[in-house]
Amino acid sequence: MSRICLIPRVHGVGGMVSFQAKLAAGLARRGIQVCDDLADAPYEAVLITGGTRALAGVWQARRRGVHIVQRLDGINWLHRRERTGWRHALRAEGANWLLTFLRARLATRLVYQSEFVRTWWQDWFGPVRIPAAVIPNGVDLSVYTPAGPSEPASGRSRVLVVEGSLGGGYDRGLASAVGLAERLGLKSSVELMVVGRVTPSQQATFDRHSRVPILWEGLVPPERIPALDRSAQLLYSADLNAACPNSVIEAMACGLPVVAFQTGALPEMVQGGAGCLVPYGGDPWKLEPPDLSALAEAGARVLSDQPGYRKAARQRAVEAFDLEQMVDRYLHVLLE
Repeated sequence: MSRICLIPRVHGVGGMVSFQAKLAAGLARRGIQVCDDLADAPYEAVLITGGTRALAGVWQARRRGVHIVQRLDGINWLHRRERTGWRHALRAEGANWLLTFLRARLATRLVYQSEFVRTWWQDWFGPVRIPAAVIPNGVDLSVYTPAGPSEPASGRSRVLVVEGSLGGGYDRGLASAVGLAERLGLKSSVELMVVGRVTPSQQATFDRHSRVPILWEGLVPPERIPALDRSAQLLYSADLNAACPNSVIEAMACGLPVVAFQTGALPEMVQGGAGCLVPYGGDPWKLEPPDLSALAEAGARVLSDQPGYRKAARQRAVEAFDLEQMVDRYLHVLLE
């Protein structure tokens, strides 16, 4: 029986714990044993989600002929464009160094979460001469589905934002979400729901100045996300130059269309009428002001044809982001 070692991620370095849990469960369904300790040999392959500090153990496994597969997210970059605090900047640069070292010196195979991520890594740090694949994230289509319970409706059109955290420089995305909701609110009744970690000062500032109601949900358990997605009329993807955001995949699987700027991996993901993307209007890498008017026009189009966009969003998720297909593709990279 085959056996794979899934290395727990370093805090703040690539990947998500939920990804590892989903992959481990999928491998188990296929009769593949899983461990999470490099000392727990033997195993045929190691999957590093982002980075790990267990460099000696990875090196020893590689010397034994074990496949070392590194799954790469985006590169930490916001701290290079604006002040995010020295602690955040130090963690970000340390994470970048670790990811780059593993990619260049220890990995024998790479998995990028999107073509955008592949190009980003190659542009910033150059290509590496090892096999590489692009495997987007996947979602359980039987859990994230248009059918099922929904959060209570308020009678307003709901713009939803779902992010792990909106601090550390990501408050620009929150400001754009507020701007989108305000512009949509000029023609109809709209509210903004924010799911994710925000600081009390952020919340107070936006509450004081926003012209639309903002519902601050904070961090919520994953089990609640499908009901939240079903309760909204559109998802705004707030992360600039996102690698392959789970929030977008989960929303589409629930039949929730996506409105966002044409940045990062979103043009690869939101296709076939699953939402509406618009040009950023400036240089997102320089954090120039975005074109919120164009974004609001896109949002208005989605609100005006909910049945069409919702059907297309679900179809896109079924075609491109099935969790079982993702597991099969990882299994091929790990063991073939």
